[in-house]
Amino acid sequence: MNSNRVRAFQKTVLDYYRKHGRDELPWRQTNDPYKILVSEIMLQQTQVDRVVPYYRAFVRTYPTVRKLARAPLSDVLKLWQGLGYNHRAKMLHGAAQQVMEKYRGKIPGDAAELESLWGIGPYTAHAVAAFAYNHDAVFIETNIRTAVIYHFFTRTKDIEDAEIMKVLKHVLLRGKSRLWYSALMDYGAALKRAGVKTN
Repeated sequence: MNSNRVRAFQKTVLDYYRKHGRDELPWRQTNDPYKILVSEIMLQQTQVDRVVPYYRAFVRTYPTVRKLARAPLSDVLKLWQGLGYNHRAKMLHGAAQQVMEKYRGKIPGDAAELESLWGIGPYTAHAVAAFAYNHDAVFIETNIRTAVIYHFFTRTKDIEDAEIMKVLKHVLLRGKSRLWYSALMDYGAALKRAGVKTN
């Protein structure tokens, strides 16, 4: 891939982030892998603004993986009520118990180990690895997809994720995954709000 094109894309994304980045989001203000895992599970199929108050209440009640693992599932579900997709709360509770049993309460930084936890798929595993541990992970979600297609595949239809992953490997700011994905997601979200359509 053309290095000038890669640098131009990185500059566009980072310039947007410097001016409009959503650093006020509570999960952007921590490196705690447990809290980042909670945010990633909550954000699945749910808008950011809706998640914020539930996230704050959840980590206030269960500030550590140990506290969550020891809590009765009924209490966890009660706190989750209203956010929707309650199976996510069950999976998070089960994953917390696995972390206590298998990893002595420390959430692993390796994406493959994260995927071994109950209900944790490839996206969530790589997102936690990037945001909590700053690992050079490569992953796709809807806003990332929008940004990549808008800049690299404007004339192509039916883009496969494998093609997007190739681009993401080239444009990743190595050693700065946390910053890069925060910026890329915010930029992609802005494109979506502006009405950019991707296939």
